[in-house]
Amino acid sequence: QVQLVESGGGLVQSGGSLRLSCTASGSTSDPVAMGWYRQAPGKKREYVAHITPDGEPYYAVSVKGRCTISRNNIEKTIFLQMDKMKPEDSGVYYCTTDPQSHGILYIGEHWGRGTQVTVSS
Repeated sequence: QVQLVESGGGLVQSGGSLRLSCTASGSTSDPVAMGWYRQAPGKKREYVAHITPDGEPYYAVSVKGRCTISRNNIEKTIFLQMDKMKPEDSGVYYCTTDPQSHGILYIGEHWGRGTQVTVSS
């Protein structure tokens, strides 16, 4: 049973930065693709970014250029550095894994409970 625990959410002013972390446990020793989705109140959950087992990052158009996803395979942890944040970045950010993904295609299979991010204008 894969468990994902997110941290690093909080309140930030528009233009500010946050760094989210997610640590996986209960998974196999082999690295798998991991990523982030987010959901704002009243909106559908949307893809944010993911990173392949080899460390290749992919981003949604809405965050490309403002976010950097990275990973530490030894610690089974991924990070999402978000800069130049906007109010529309607010929402609950969910960490996910997709053991089948090795490239651009990514569908979250395992999900964490999420961490709240609020960007004030």
